[in-house]
Amino acid sequence: MRIVCIGGGPAGLYFALLMKKLHPEHHIRVVERNRPYDTFGWGVVFSDATMESMQEWDTKSANEIQDAFNHWDDIEVLFKGTRQRTSGHGFVGIGRKKLLNILQRRCEELGVELIFETEVNSDLDYPDADLIIASDGVNSKIRNHYVDIFKPDMLKRPNRFIWLGTDKLYDAFTFDFRKTDHGWFQAHIYKFDDQTSTFIIETTEDTYQASGFDKMDQDQAIHFCEDLFAEVLEGASLKSNARHLRGSAWLNFNRLICEKWSHFNGQSHVVLMGDAAHTAHFAIGSGTKLAIDDAIELTRQFEIHGHDKSHIPAVLEDYEEIRRVDVARIQNAARNAMEWFEVVGHRYADVLEPEQFMYSMLTRSQRISHENLRLRDATWLENYERWFAKHAGLAVTDERALPPMFTPYTMRGTTLPNRIVMSPMAMYSAEDGLINDFHMVHLGSRAIGGAGLIFAEMTCVSPDARITPGCLGLWNDEQTEGWKRLVNFIHQNSSAKVGIQLGHAGRKGATKVAWEGIDQPLESGGWPLYSASAMPYLTHGVTPKAMDRADMDRVKADFIAATKRAAATGADWLELHVAHGYLLASFLSPLTNIRDDEYGGSHENRARYPLEVFEAVRANWPEDKPISVRLSCHDWVEGGNTPDDAAIFAKMFKDAGADMIDCSSGQTSKAGKPVYGRLFQTPFSDKIRNEVGIPTIAVGAISEADHANSILAAGRADLCAVARPHLADNAWILHEAAKIGIKNIPWPKQYHSAKYQYEANLERAAAQK
Repeated sequence: MRIVCIGGGPAGLYFALLMKKLHPEHHIRVVERNRPYDTFGWGVVFSDATMESMQEWDTKSANEIQDAFNHWDDIEVLFKGTRQRTSGHGFVGIGRKKLLNILQRRCEELGVELIFETEVNSDLDYPDADLIIASDGVNSKIRNHYVDIFKPDMLKRPNRFIWLGTDKLYDAFTFDFRKTDHGWFQAHIYKFDDQTSTFIIETTEDTYQASGFDKMDQDQAIHFCEDLFAEVLEGASLKSNARHLRGSAWLNFNRLICEKWSHFNGQSHVVLMGDAAHTAHFAIGSGTKLAIDDAIELTRQFEIHGHDKSHIPAVLEDYEEIRRVDVARIQNAARNAMEWFEVVGHRYADVLEPEQFMYSMLTRSQRISHENLRLRDATWLENYERWFAKHAGLAVTDERALPPMFTPYTMRGTTLPNRIVMSPMAMYSAEDGLINDFHMVHLGSRAIGGAGLIFAEMTCVSPDARITPGCLGLWNDEQTEGWKRLVNFIHQNSSAKVGIQLGHAGRKGATKVAWEGIDQPLESGGWPLYSASAMPYLTHGVTPKAMDRADMDRVKADFIAATKRAAATGADWLELHVAHGYLLASFLSPLTNIRDDEYGGSHENRARYPLEVFEAVRANWPEDKPISVRLSCHDWVEGGNTPDDAAIFAKMFKDAGADMIDCSSGQTSKAGKPVYGRLFQTPFSDKIRNEVGIPTIAVGAISEADHANSILAAGRADLCAVARPHLADNAWILHEAAKIGIKNIPWPKQYHSAKYQYEANLERAAAQK
């Protein structure tokens, strides 16, 4: 084949050398616009997995690269006058020039034709090429020529960064956070050879503008940064190798992914590689890794399908399918890390103490979890667990402290024995709203099973507030007595506390129980529906009445009466359900509230009635007991509420006296398209807790102790609500404690023999691995 690689970065060079090595008969040319020793940037970071792959595919270049690597295990953070360090993180860095020069020499040695100082404007300049590799970077001319085909999704990120270097050598990957009168700056610093370290400085657009960088040249910008980071530089200077850029050389990162990666132009097959196809933020240092992995996978596919040009279409199809999965995984982690740095000032640096700030930074990508930190640096993590336990009010000794999820939590006069909440989950098993033997066993067993706070399903304030005929209620004395029986059982047989979640189904009411057709209207025996506006939940559903003032007064009175009954049960916690498209939530979302009176339009107007109900509930609930509010923090529909809207509403409920926000999302509209995944709703809790300044409950795809401990330790929530795992395992929290080696969590005395056997079996299984 005749192959042309446009762009002489890591992707194009490494693909060229691999293909030439495996099949010398290929004619391969690499065309680069810069001179051989020109490059932007200083050092790049590799992963161990990529290095192992490079050893497998070309040992000679891999050995030379490895010899030039600088390896370090430690991360050091300078923050608010503290200097914290943790080990076991295993980074390797190399100068970008050094890497390219090694790859260039290896290409020449194998017979690849290298052409420098040549600008390529079109793939059509090489009509005799069978395959053209468009590895010409994030601003790829080749990709941009076929925008309608490749469909690039380019998103300019808000932060500014400048990529500098220094002759000072650092023995750890160092992060330095500095606050100025205009805002926070952060530096990412790592050594990449025996003479130089990369020094990337990042800040928000507002801080960049307020600091006057838009009026500075490069020398002025560098002097500013030298003064700002004088402590960590210790007299060393900063320098730039981006003199070709105008102004102060500050850039915005562009996140890129393409819908399609290859195209036949009528003469040649064109395929995107490296930054031309995708980018990953430097916060996790994966841009070069992705480029190398692209080159390896494309080569692998030629090895599988064959090196004849007739196989190119099949090769490109499989290459894209395989690489798209890994790129999505890396981009997701990079996005998490990138977004952490974009909001680090007001969300974390201004709020968290240095110890928790360090933990939050280490776990910013969500790829590093609590137990993974223990594997990396058990001493550091156990010291942090002691710090967390002490702040939770526990006496701390030299023994291993309890991990965060097992520490107590106090709100008003209620202390939970741990931070795991059994999330409200509809069971559709009540008759006339009454708690029965099923609820006693279902909820009681989870309390005995170790959960700190037990919520039943949404409990309806009137018969016409129910979702289905099988929903629980709290509108009469018989229901109150049933709740008293449940509360007394849990209090007498466990250390768990009991929560009641009050709600009204609104337009989502009068439906069948789930196993007969979820959200489907009752065929008979229904009841009138109410909502903020006269809009049915399903197109074939019942149209609700848009509430008038009389309706609002009646429903508010129902909430007040139910609150008084809840207080009479002896329950410890109350939650007001203002989520998932139910009645109160229907006022908050512009998707379901199209009113033109004082209850529609602005945030203040849409929140007016839900806040009115909340204030009435708070006034009738014991002062020494907490109230949380469940919010849908994202409607997942264009034009609906977003996390920014949720933060506004959370602030309103906080000001009205709410103690905590239970951060859920979705179910406002059937058109919603949530982006599911591990801990997918935790970012909403993180934002509200640390920006609004109110405690939160995280919920959604939290399925193991490692998840909960990571969330709580990082300060992303104060409690974790666990739903489906509690359905699968009534003793979920006791089992999770045993799995991570925590033996001092009390089991019911009746189950002690099972506790010891369960722990012994886990130890035996671990020893056999």
